[in-house]
Amino acid sequence: MLKEQNQHVNVPKHIAIIMDGNGRWAKKRLLPRFVGHQKGLNAVKRVVSHCSELGVEALTLFAFSTENWRRPEEEVNKLMGLFLKALQKEVRKLDENNVRLQIIGERSAFNQDIQTNIEMAEKQTENNTGLILNIAANYGGRWDMVEAVKKWHAANPDSPIETLTEDDVAQYVCLAGLPEPDLLIRTGGEQRISNFLIWQMAYTEFFFTNTLWPDFKESSIDEAIESFNNRERRFGKTGDQVK
Repeated sequence: MLKEQNQHVNVPKHIAIIMDGNGRWAKKRLLPRFVGHQKGLNAVKRVVSHCSELGVEALTLFAFSTENWRRPEEEVNKLMGLFLKALQKEVRKLDENNVRLQIIGERSAFNQDIQTNIEMAEKQTENNTGLILNIAANYGGRWDMVEAVKKWHAANPDSPIETLTEDDVAQYVCLAGLPEPDLLIRTGGEQRISNFLIWQMAYTEFFFTNTLWPDFKESSIDEAIESFNNRERRFGKTGDQVK
């Protein structure tokens, strides 16, 4: 394991993951797409546990985008059922492991059972001090920025729009108050961010892998972190300035 190999490894404070490839994983095995989503939940459990052990402060997983409603109705309904089941059955273990759960995204599109269980899960884990697990569900980066501006305007109704600053927006986007993602991992071979955390990932390092999400393991996280450790993060400065 990464931690055992190198005690001086620079573990990212915040890792974001686009979990891609469930459907293709199932198709390769001549199974229904939903079986891939079920297997993907096992990968979530592995990654959450490993990131917690490594000392990652925050882990943000892209579970369901605002665009995913366009998928076949049967698949969407089964995904919603899987989401509800996970909220009902996995939260106790998260709580026992000191993980704080947060759901980001527009909740009003979910049925009342899901909304209620989201609130209960967040309430149950809100005082935990370990890994912060953010699940992006019905989330879109463009929606996030528009909502942030709306919230700023509601809080500052008399302020001219010309006074709006980046710091103002940063206070109202999802995940405000957390470190911005240091590392984005996307599985499944695609190399795009698909409207995920557009504001928050201005200086995030990207790691793309062909591994399909259900096959993503602890060693896969280690590989991504090792790649991250070989990057020079300059944040607009020159390499000499950073050194």
